[in-house]
Amino acid sequence: MWRRLNGPWLNRTFFSLTHHQSLSTSQTMSKKRTLDAFFAPSAKKTRKEDETVEAVGKSTHPNYPCPILELAPSISKELSSLPARPGREINDQPDLDLLYFEPYVPSYLAKDLFEFLRAELPFYRVEYDINRGGIKTHIRTPRWTTVYGLDDTARFDEDGSVVDVKSGFKVEDKRYQRYPPRPIPKCLDDLRRSTEDATDCKFNFCLVNYYASGTDSISFHSDDERFLGPDPAIASFSLGARRDFLMKHKPIPPDPENPDKPAPKQLKLPLGSGDMILMRGRTQSNWLHSIPKRTGKNAEDGGRINITFRRAMVKDGTENYYNYNVGTGPVYRWDKTMREMRVSSASDQLEEKPSEL
Repeated sequence: MWRRLNGPWLNRTFFSLTHHQSLSTSQTMSKKRTLDAFFAPSAKKTRKEDETVEAVGKSTHPNYPCPILELAPSISKELSSLPARPGREINDQPDLDLLYFEPYVPSYLAKDLFEFLRAELPFYRVEYDINRGGIKTHIRTPRWTTVYGLDDTARFDEDGSVVDVKSGFKVEDKRYQRYPPRPIPKCLDDLRRSTEDATDCKFNFCLVNYYASGTDSISFHSDDERFLGPDPAIASFSLGARRDFLMKHKPIPPDPENPDKPAPKQLKLPLGSGDMILMRGRTQSNWLHSIPKRTGKNAEDGGRINITFRRAMVKDGTENYYNYNVGTGPVYRWDKTMREMRVSSASDQLEEKPSEL
């Protein structure tokens, strides 16, 4: 695949007239032609003069449902120079430790990155059953999801197989067989590397949520699973529509010695496209967060993509993330004509789609 990037197009012409020199008629006409040419409309540039062409590769793996386009090299390079603005600390509440970038990705790039990822990534609408009070309940995830990565106990070999990080032998584990892991594609790994450099944290998983409209949401929860280890760091990016990010402290038992102690305040952060929040320290073990639904005129907001980078320490993390973000249902791809996610056919999954970035 090939992409175009605008190149330099304006060539300035400077000239001077020498005073105290008599000009012949022919010289005067020559000067007139020069002025006419200078102010005349520029001729249409050829592609060779006007554009730089960049070769774009694809990320492939046996467990990908389709090849995933890479970003243009110039865009990858720009991501490595981010963040666009230093993050500010938010730690004025008990057990709260946030680093908030407003933005991390500049607006012009965030818009294109949103369109690119929505068009190129395969998504899933995961369904599963849970027991609530002894009653079986069927859950249909109220957003589109996908995930890539592998926990700290294993790595991907050169041929794409999963091998033990210590022995180098192929891993035969049922937790990897039901939901075969796949590596983070380069278009997301470029952002992961940038995030690691900016935060001094290490990540081995990338979860992507697509909220198609304001009716898609995620309820209050905390990412405090044991497989993340103590005090995990989670980097959360927002692309596309602005959505409220709510946080509230988990219930605190009353303090007999200080019964009038005020409860921690609830936070409301209106995340814009390109913003990133790093949640770290004791945040996950003590705080809940959510993206609530939007109603009325704000329901159709054009969609939002949330990218989170995490680090799973053990195999249970790999099984959990693929179970709840890929599952066993069909693959969905963005349909540019219908402007919605649609079930992808086998031929669609093999098709190489054009990039938007």
